[in-house]
Amino acid sequence: MTNENHNFARFYPAKMTEELYRKEQGMIRLMFDKIAYRYDFLNHFLSFGFDHLWRRSVVKQIGDRNAAEVLDIATGTGDLAIRTARKCKNSRVTGIDISPNMLEFGRKKIIRKKLQHQIHLSEADAEKLPYENNRFDLITVGFGVRNFEHLSIGLSEIFRVLKPGGQLIILEFSRPERFPLKHLYLFYFHYILTSVGKVVSRNKYAYRYFYDSVTDFPQRAALTDILTTNGFEKCNFKPLTGGITTLYTGEKPILVAVETNEPLPEDSHQVIPIVA
Repeated sequence: MTNENHNFARFYPAKMTEELYRKEQGMIRLMFDKIAYRYDFLNHFLSFGFDHLWRRSVVKQIGDRNAAEVLDIATGTGDLAIRTARKCKNSRVTGIDISPNMLEFGRKKIIRKKLQHQIHLSEADAEKLPYENNRFDLITVGFGVRNFEHLSIGLSEIFRVLKPGGQLIILEFSRPERFPLKHLYLFYFHYILTSVGKVVSRNKYAYRYFYDSVTDFPQRAALTDILTTNGFEKCNFKPLTGGITTLYTGEKPILVAVETNEPLPEDSHQVIPIVA
């Protein structure tokens, strides 16, 4: 089994082979399809309402940036896309997810909030983004990068479709590092969240997957290093709520090669900044 797929056997019973589940539209897609009808309730209930504050932190991070084209990856039922649309009132927001059921609930929510002319949701894979290079001014990923099957491929695709000077904002769960929150967190996530999530969602694997995916995912400086390796600059992270979640930011460099008739010194590259 490859490193990218090492979590599969831990989350699902032995009789459910990886090949079989992938034939059923993919492991994660099926899991989120099954819990879509309770997803919003579980988010708010199991986070004690902090999920609203965490998404608000993403919107605050946008600042006064003029983002005409926004992509929200792993949009789920559209909560972050809705907040972003309200912040960037003149923007066109595209939300994508691999779960058709989640998107259907999201579309109904967007219609109720009368934002259907500003937000468009569609089914797409973050590792195969169906968009041209340098299209989006802003890309957000709320609680989704840890579900990328191949993290480097997903980040490379984000880098490709982001405009030079464009901003990437990632909101992701993380593990607190300080006592006593660290121990309370581990107890809550391992025993309470997985048990309650299993009962309410009627899916005994979904929140077990959730716990393990958070535990195994790169945290804080490790993730910013990966962002830098994939071409992003100005990469930073900010722990929220004692480190239960972390906000990551990065930008695509504004650099282009200059064509000149004068020969350049060997092993040198002449570049100039382009102001958007």
